[in-house]
Amino acid sequence: MTRPSSTYRLQFRNGMDFARARQLVPYLQHLGISHLHASPVMTVVKGSPHGRDVIDPNAVDPALGGLDGLRQLAGDLKAKGLGLILDIAPNHVAASLENPWWHSVLTWGKESPFSGHFDIDWSEKLTLPILDRDFAAEAASGRIRLALDPERGVLSLCYRGDFYPLHPETGPQALAARGDDLLLIAAPTAAFEGAAASTRAVIDEKEVVARILAEISHDPGRITAIHEAQPWRLVERKTARRQAGYRRLSRSADLVGLRLDDTRVFDDSHRLIIDLVREGTVDGLAILHIDGFSDPRAYLERLRAAVGSAYLIVDKRLAGSERLAAEWPVHGTTGGEIITALTGMMACRPGEASGPGNDGLRTETVREACKRQILTRDLESETAQLTLLAKALADRSHADLSRSSLAEAIRALIIALPVARTYATATHISERDREIIATARQQAQEGNRPEVREAIDFIWELLADDRIVVTLAGCTEFRARFQQLSGCVAARVPDDALLSTDTGSTARGGLPDGPAAFHASMRARAEAMPHGLSAVAPFGAACGGDTRARLHALAEAPDLWHTATGSWSALGAAVIRDPAGGTAPEPDTERLLYNAIAAIWPVAGLEDSAAIRSLAADLKVFVQSQRHVSPQGRLPGTHPARALAGLIEGLFGNDAFLRDLDATLPPFIDAGLMNALAQTLIKLTMPGVPDIRQGSERGDFSLRKAGHRVFMLPSGILSEKPPATRTAFASYKQWLVATVLATRMKHPEGPFAGPYLPLDLSDGGAQALAFLRGAPQAFAITVAPRHTFGKTHPGSLHLTEDAMRGISITIPDRFYGRTVQSVLDGRKLVLGGEMPLTEALAGEPVALFVSA
Repeated sequence: MTRPSSTYRLQFRNGMDFARARQLVPYLQHLGISHLHASPVMTVVKGSPHGRDVIDPNAVDPALGGLDGLRQLAGDLKAKGLGLILDIAPNHVAASLENPWWHSVLTWGKESPFSGHFDIDWSEKLTLPILDRDFAAEAASGRIRLALDPERGVLSLCYRGDFYPLHPETGPQALAARGDDLLLIAAPTAAFEGAAASTRAVIDEKEVVARILAEISHDPGRITAIHEAQPWRLVERKTARRQAGYRRLSRSADLVGLRLDDTRVFDDSHRLIIDLVREGTVDGLAILHIDGFSDPRAYLERLRAAVGSAYLIVDKRLAGSERLAAEWPVHGTTGGEIITALTGMMACRPGEASGPGNDGLRTETVREACKRQILTRDLESETAQLTLLAKALADRSHADLSRSSLAEAIRALIIALPVARTYATATHISERDREIIATARQQAQEGNRPEVREAIDFIWELLADDRIVVTLAGCTEFRARFQQLSGCVAARVPDDALLSTDTGSTARGGLPDGPAAFHASMRARAEAMPHGLSAVAPFGAACGGDTRARLHALAEAPDLWHTATGSWSALGAAVIRDPAGGTAPEPDTERLLYNAIAAIWPVAGLEDSAAIRSLAADLKVFVQSQRHVSPQGRLPGTHPARALAGLIEGLFGNDAFLRDLDATLPPFIDAGLMNALAQTLIKLTMPGVPDIRQGSERGDFSLRKAGHRVFMLPSGILSEKPPATRTAFASYKQWLVATVLATRMKHPEGPFAGPYLPLDLSDGGAQALAFLRGAPQAFAITVAPRHTFGKTHPGSLHLTEDAMRGISITIPDRFYGRTVQSVLDGRKLVLGGEMPLTEALAGEPVALFVSA
């Protein structure tokens, strides 16, 4: 197994298939990539934009080119010396009629051989939230009808063109008194899913059959009786968050969890992917949604045993000082945790203290408020199910606790957790996890009523007391489901940088900031996870890396930005277009919109009219995809997304706004581009494996769910070095990525595989960050500026002499006298005790030196 030295993440679908990816292979080799990192490629529901709603985990999607196409792509990569890493999402599959396992469960209920594959609550009928209105209204309107599924030939209830199969034993009841011949179509000749039910060709007159089924369908009472006889029930879509009878991934009921703790389910859902690794087609796997597993460690150990030494990483964003569990048999994470480290370093202004404000009084953070919304709205059903389980355990323990107090306790503990989840099992909880839960318990009790505090103590015992888990039946299940729920909640919290209306403190969440904290996190990463990915836009990120870099620039001049947004707000009140006659957005919600506009405003400004039109369209898609646009949540009776859409339409049709915006943004754009280049160099040289999201080597100004545009294959890399200017940013960034990756490829076991050493600056790191990788015999020095707003010449991506004057980098004694060469301009320097910042950067936006 060859570990990657750099990866290029390619999103399949939306115009990208294996044939187009094969065209990209020579470019990836030229860019300096060692492995292609592919999004999920298994067969999914028709029209899936992302590939995570799998309907067959053992078939490569024919729409992408099928298994042969994947093997051809892998062959092309290997011919150029490159490897292939695949994302897999084994924790769930699509709850879709296209999924044969799911269709079998709908047909046979608990009798299906796949009923145990899914995490379903079989204490009640399986809930299918697919109706526009309640069942009675839809049946009365004739929109639910009895019909034969034209593909499978089974008797079904049809709604909006989808056929929900009747349990075979209920077919005769549905067709009662309609003749012996018709009864034959009610009883399939095949036992379980895998062979289509047959009508035995007894009835040749399809029109007669259709007429008789239509007559039955005109009787709402008959349709209701047929429906009530099924192992499932059709309910309104809007009730999904309250009535889901199976474990979901999010507020959507489109994905259903698999019971991967069952060896049979693991084997059935991993057969092909394991074969692909063993035969050498696939070199590594990235496991998505790892915190949604009931026992991640047990799953990973089983997977490791199956794939041997293959490269394995997990999709998990570590929080603050959290470390990846050392006992997990993986090489690291997909890299999302570096967003937190970079944000804390780049957004914190000199002399600014982080942590609780308001004279020491603690207020709910944006992240905590968002977790509360998710628990009370999007995942209300899962919270209620967990509450019922807690109530049963309380009653069994003779604890006098109400259901409402237990629900509040569960929410309070999950909100207070400083990490996504803990990993207690039926037999063990680590001391670290016990301390995390204890900290959350203490915080959750603050300000709560006595009965809720008592319930919190009870939940604490269920989670952290190993004696109770042994003696109290059901406690093991509670532990697993509590941890799965908290992990799901954390995964759904968007990046705070995009949520925060306070541009002076984007995304810090009270964690220590600045270079010192960044250096500490990198040293820990070098020791614990040197082979994990480094990604500034991993799977699930709220925005692109360059989008976030510009958001950090807003934090560098908050007074100027607040003044500008205030004037636009006044203008917006006069131009808002709301066809429903609703009120304007709340002030905080409106400021979020201005942050988003600034973050993705085209570098060329109004001169790029096509980009402006795309930006407006992207913003509308973005706000419409947000259930809760405001950090404080949606107020009753308000429609923030609709109000924002009206505001977007009004503002982008107003020349005065567009001109003022275009005049205000250039210094923020320049500072954002400087941040983007600094962030890029840091990512490429920090501990870990650089992960390049498709196209981001030239720029990544994107918002989550802001449309899925076809990825345009790059034309190549410029042979000559582009100027570091605003207008040439895309070309310079691409050149920077290729140049640094080429340096890494020359030294695969050299400085970038070595330890991490922070370098002090004479100004305390206010103007730049510097660090050294390696040892005296082979090392590299990275220098990246920070807080550059107003410190560059207009349109130029270089710090001015005044900004750098008097600042120097301290060189450790053991590196004195060593000669280094600049990777970006070829200069050679002999190291002394200090390196002036002016000498380090010398006309470049960033600097990288390697020992000569």
